[in-house]
Amino acid sequence: MSFTGEVKDEVSKLEFMEAENISELSAIVNSFYDFSGQIKIITENNSVARRVYSLFKEIYHVYPSVSVRKGYNYSRKLLYIVEVKNNVDRILKSLGITKSLPENFIWSDEDLVRAYLRGLFLVCASVNDPKKSRYHLEFNLNDLKYAKFVQKLLNGFNLNSKVLHRDNRFMVYIKEAEKISDLLRVIGAVKAVLYYEDIRIYRDHKNMTNRLNNCEQANVDRIIETANSQVKDIVFLEKNDAFDLLSDKEKEVAIYRKKYPDASLLELSQIISLETGNKITKSGLYHRFNKIKKFAVRIKNKMK
Repeated sequence: MSFTGEVKDEVSKLEFMEAENISELSAIVNSFYDFSGQIKIITENNSVARRVYSLFKEIYHVYPSVSVRKGYNYSRKLLYIVEVKNNVDRILKSLGITKSLPENFIWSDEDLVRAYLRGLFLVCASVNDPKKSRYHLEFNLNDLKYAKFVQKLLNGFNLNSKVLHRDNRFMVYIKEAEKISDLLRVIGAVKAVLYYEDIRIYRDHKNMTNRLNNCEQANVDRIIETANSQVKDIVFLEKNDAFDLLSDKEKEVAIYRKKYPDASLLELSQIISLETGNKITKSGLYHRFNKIKKFAVRIKNKMK
């Protein structure tokens, strides 16, 4: 089962008060109802189908018909179809479903909004498994006005959702790992949150370790490059009988650089301070090597 399927399976088994169940069912029906006179819910998840059947039965004491058929385009997945043909007008009124946005009483407080989002997730959302791919959660909707309404509900929980037009549909999506985890928490998917957070923390730690390793390697590469450049300047001066023109302090650091070609400036300053008894800082060492470099450049220019 996919991660989306696991989340839907968990959420569909939660129990709530009737008012929240009505808001949840309103979101489910609103995602499918086309004002044709009957309610038809289609899902690939059998747990969701059972959930929808139970909600109709418990709230309205009606018994929807349930049928199963093969998926579209030769898909091996089965489609579960839950249909209600009686008392449709009464049910729609109770669910606050109109040709515009749902009635305010359906989403009038935080618990009802959570329930509404829970219902939406069950029938029109998908979320990537954080272990297998990038962080992404989306609601697939068929109307821009409704998509913006859903975005408003989501962003009431600071989820930073966005709307994207894709083909003839509208996608309300969340990309940030922390925000996706927050949404799973909002709809009550506790097990999914724990799994998601474990993977997110592991991936963040791994990424941080890789970044630190890359930074460390980059530092090592810079140290080696700088040291090689300094050694080249010193060797050039020696070959062209210009080494003795350096000051005693500059000669000292040059000798130690050739002796310790892989040492960083900090390490080299500590070695010189310890072995000679003359304290020199990293900054002082840099200043002397800079003088050697400038002197080498002058010699090269004169030789042209």
